[in-house]
Amino acid sequence: MNSLFAGLPTTVFETMSRLAREHAAVNLGQGFPDDPGPEDVRRKAAEAVVEGWNQYPPMMGVPELRHAVAAHYRDWQGLDLDPEAEVMVTSGATEALAGALFALIEPGDEVVLFQPLYDAYLPLVLRAGGVPRLVRLVPPEWRLTEEALERAFTPRTRLVLFNNPHNPTGRVFTREELELLARFCTRSGAVLVSDEVWEHVIFDGLTHHSALDLPGLRERAVKIGSAGKIFGMTGWKVGFVCAAPELMRTLSKAHQFLTFTTPPALQYAVAYGLAKERDWFVSMRAGLQRSRDRLAEGLSARGFPVLPSSGTYFLNVDLAPLDPAARDEAFCLDLVRRHGVAAIPVSAFYAQEPVESVVRFCFAKTDATLDRALGRLEKATGKASDRLSSENVYT
Repeated sequence: MNSLFAGLPTTVFETMSRLAREHAAVNLGQGFPDDPGPEDVRRKAAEAVVEGWNQYPPMMGVPELRHAVAAHYRDWQGLDLDPEAEVMVTSGATEALAGALFALIEPGDEVVLFQPLYDAYLPLVLRAGGVPRLVRLVPPEWRLTEEALERAFTPRTRLVLFNNPHNPTGRVFTREELELLARFCTRSGAVLVSDEVWEHVIFDGLTHHSALDLPGLRERAVKIGSAGKIFGMTGWKVGFVCAAPELMRTLSKAHQFLTFTTPPALQYAVAYGLAKERDWFVSMRAGLQRSRDRLAEGLSARGFPVLPSSGTYFLNVDLAPLDPAARDEAFCLDLVRRHGVAAIPVSAFYAQEPVESVVRFCFAKTDATLDRALGRLEKATGKASDRLSSENVYT
């Protein structure tokens, strides 16, 4: 057995989802919406299954989807992509990430990552032979700083793995922060692999800035997107990879020997979805922002210090102001077992020096689901933070 994977513990996501089932809890832990996704897009997939081609599609993806991806990013992000040479379809963003890391890392290469980090990143970097160099982000702002980047980048830095908008913090990094990161990448000659799956799940009138639009990175960045996140259908597992032709030639070789292709019916449906009117995407964002605000207001009313969230499906609370000794994992275990609400401890997203006071909730749920969770949190906390401390639920 491979020692890396054999030695990995059960993830906190598996643990919390199991406990949510066992205790009939409201699951605000895993990041998926309650609804099944846009009906017209789902119908296009059904039509394509019944009436269309169900054998191997082209390895790079069906032409209709690659052209739709290029057109979509042109219209939304001002990118000029050649759909024939700079766009590839993968079986989800995780496959795209794995392929990019396997294609671009040589054993011993140093890889800069930012923690808290998505749980797949570090095992994949290690399996590819990379040597991780971790940048530690901290609440409440989770900012990129020049000092932190100086400590992480060395003459051996070959790749940077970055996530914007950022899971689990809900942070949308500013243009200034992104240009700072771009300067470090160009100075070191590193390739930036940019996980941008949450690019459409962005709020408060903010604009998403792709890595491919940053100074000096057009030829040395890999942009990864996800239809599952764009359309709120996480089970579809249709991803997009965009990169300059020289990079793409190597990326496509890794993809060829991972999944090779992605179901054609889903590809045709996603191509249709990406061409939807702009109002659909604006409305989708507005609906999720309303859900974010509903949960934030409810949590605040119950005494939880809510941290800002400008993107993703996630909202965080910091337990430290309520109890400096608070530990997020103990709090989450207590919450699901005693009060029937599942959340995720953000310490699980750190490989070193974890922040142990922050808890992540998913707000991509119906009003009824959010209200049911808030009702149970009312019973858990009352409306005063001193009750939280007096119940000593963190230890």
